[in-house]
Amino acid sequence: MTAITSPSPPRRQQSVFLKRFRRSTPGRIGAVMVVIFVIAAILAPLLRPYDASRDLDYRYRLAPPSVSALWDAAAKAKYTDPVSGKVDYFRHVFGTDNLGRDVAVRVWHGARVSLIIGIVATAIALVIGSVLGLLAGYFGGLLDSSLGYVTDVMLAFPSILIAIGIASVSNLPGLYTVMLAVSIPQVPLYLRLARSVVLSIREREFVQAAGALGAGNARMLFRHVLPNSLSPLIVQGALSIATATIEAAALGFLGLGVPPPNPEWGTMLSDSREYYTSAAWTMIYPGLAILFTVLGFNLLGDGLRDVLDPRSTQ
Repeated sequence: MTAITSPSPPRRQQSVFLKRFRRSTPGRIGAVMVVIFVIAAILAPLLRPYDASRDLDYRYRLAPPSVSALWDAAAKAKYTDPVSGKVDYFRHVFGTDNLGRDVAVRVWHGARVSLIIGIVATAIALVIGSVLGLLAGYFGGLLDSSLGYVTDVMLAFPSILIAIGIASVSNLPGLYTVMLAVSIPQVPLYLRLARSVVLSIREREFVQAAGALGAGNARMLFRHVLPNSLSPLIVQGALSIATATIEAAALGFLGLGVPPPNPEWGTMLSDSREYYTSAAWTMIYPGLAILFTVLGFNLLGDGLRDVLDPRSTQ
């Protein structure tokens, strides 16, 4: 007779995680929205390479969305081929900007820039803040006090002001400057969160038992404390990507973001300020891209919090 073995703990934990995540409506909606933007960012250069010098179409400068030719006579006349008489309803689906560039293509490629900034900046802040928080919470003393003072000073200023200051003085290339400017203001959040979690975990029985058995500080931190501190850090990471996306767009809007001609949603909003009454589509579509990206990561963070919160019912 073949013995029936129970599933391994990691596999069982994955099964419980997926089961609980499927029951979270905000989490599922957010995951779908995030996946759509990630796929768009990955496929953008494969399906439609973006070349700022070649994607200029002055004949269609500030042209409305081509699908509006279905009901707008002026748009229909603009998108009608003078030779064949056919209307190209899919030439510029989101319209064009003041230089004749396709708004849909720029929004599509802008997803790459915004996601790279959001994910990388959040990863940098998470790693730095979590490590400092682990050390401050575990060892305490002068290190904890010093980091606490620095954190209080940074949190006294709005994060966007710190980001503007860093972006103004940095000599790094545009993309790296934005990543640095967006990541540094988020470090205190992870530092405080990791510290508070460590203060709670280090007093638990299994940590005390490991110390009584002779485990060193490094083993205690990375084998016992850190794995049990990941849940709130993961949730905060998903929420911080949304914050990083907004701050990156704000820097672009102020002229401190990724330099043109790279497509970036905040820069697109800034360029469209002069035409928001006559060509509203140049502002609407990048604004909607920012809205749905931020909404997707916020919903995903809420779903992860529901799943990873040990106090929630299984």
